[in-house]
Amino acid sequence: MPRGYHPRVTEREGVVRYECVHREEELPPALAPLAAALAAWRRVLAALGLVGRDPARYGGLGFGNLSARIAPGERPFLVTGTQTGHLPHLPLAGFARVERWDTAANRLESSGRASPSSESLTHAALYDLSPEIAAVFHVHSPTLWRRPDLPRTAPGVGYGTPEMAAEVGRVWRELSRPPAGLLAMAGHEDGVVAWGSTLDEAGRRAVDPLRHRNDSAARLTSAGAGDS
Repeated sequence: MPRGYHPRVTEREGVVRYECVHREEELPPALAPLAAALAAWRRVLAALGLVGRDPARYGGLGFGNLSARIAPGERPFLVTGTQTGHLPHLPLAGFARVERWDTAANRLESSGRASPSSESLTHAALYDLSPEIAAVFHVHSPTLWRRPDLPRTAPGVGYGTPEMAAEVGRVWRELSRPPAGLLAMAGHEDGVVAWGSTLDEAGRRAVDPLRHRNDSAARLTSAGAGDS
């Protein structure tokens, strides 16, 4: 068994369920600006309770994850590490680079000091759908999740599985690209996925629907996380 190989584990919120060949090593400093841009949006989303870790939610495990394509049109992406939700600031060492994947086989290869997020296969499936997708944000919002107008994956499909990756593709095809860049994961409590051609577009798609309910959302997004 190769070093860093992680078999699928139990069905619990925020726990990795795919097979992963992970090389534990320092990521190149060239990825630091992208990591910083993701970390900036992560702070915005954490302030709104959309990502992070809360003892009163999901058994105290971390929730939510962010990623961005490393180079336009290429497959590899940078993603927040698994179970880093409790960290107020996420340095480059808190990210993983996902390099190759096979969603049907429930398997991916990655590198970095941190192992990749539990939802990395869903991120990978979205990047494979269109080269225009540059960022994917998975947040947890009861308000968004219950919205009847959001496209939804099937309720019997769990997170981080080949079935969820296939469901994301089904929703995309049936709706000819969900127009709002937003979908709810019916089988993953409060789970919502936003994506966009930039980090800012993905972040605003996750936050803007909450603006009329949450003054802090309006203040944070008007300030912005920075151009990306």
